[in-house]
Amino acid sequence: MVLDPQLLEILACPDDKGPLYYLDDEASLYNPRLRRRYDVRDDIPIMLIDEATSVDDDEHRRIMDRVEAESIRPTFSA
Repeated sequence: MVLDPQLLEILACPDDKGPLYYLDDEASLYNPRLRRRYDVRDDIPIMLIDEATSVDDDEHRRIMDRVEAESIRPTFSA
């Protein structure tokens, strides 16, 4: 299931307060500035810094290549 567009408009990284990229089929929100992924479980974004996972350089490139190729927009404009 895809997150509600109204919810996506207000979601921000709890650490740097910046926008995120929503990868619906991967059930995650991604912060490219901190290279941090937040899981979405049962349609609920888990926006806890302690539960976020860091991604390595290869995973960061893969995600950003996908964001560019699919024109995935951030949750809001900074």
